[in-house]
Amino acid sequence: MPQPERLLYEEGYRFVAGTDEAGRGPLAGPVVAAAVILPAGWHHPGIKDSKKLSARAREELFGVITEAAVSWNWAGVEAPDIDRINILQASLLAMRTAVLGLDPAPEYLLVDGPHGVPGPMPHAAITRGDQKSQLIGAASIIAKVVRDAIMEKYDRLFPAYHFSKNKGYGTAAHLQALARHGQCSLHRRSFRVSF
Repeated sequence: MPQPERLLYEEGYRFVAGTDEAGRGPLAGPVVAAAVILPAGWHHPGIKDSKKLSARAREELFGVITEAAVSWNWAGVEAPDIDRINILQASLLAMRTAVLGLDPAPEYLLVDGPHGVPGPMPHAAITRGDQKSQLIGAASIIAKVVRDAIMEKYDRLFPAYHFSKNKGYGTAAHLQALARHGQCSLHRRSFRVSF
């Protein structure tokens, strides 16, 4: 099955963007979205869903992608806003903000997941898009690398929670730290936690 962007290039689109997010499921930290436009016809065999890559592979591909990109951008929505508007709306807001920062503006947008990004831009929402589109896969890698770096910085501010290891996800050690210390300002109050 051809990648969706290839069909768009064949229709005459030049600037097609992919967007994806990282960090919908953690108990702490932001949700981060990335958007990327790659040159039409550019391909790298290693680009796929960021969750299927090691941290080292993601970091190497981050450099390859950002160097090759026509344009790339990322945006994050922090825990208080996630609590206020919910994680789905926060994810879509982060994607929209990342896309609006692209220059040139994309002519068409490929979005990971079943929900479109609000706005007038023509787009397609693709379930499991990070496995079907190299553009979405590239965006997933950028989003994951950026978010991991943010959580490593937060680890220095809140060392009791071991964010450099768990990236805010509900690991056993993270749940133990929550039981011992309670929540910090990075924790999402709207997420139910049992410990």
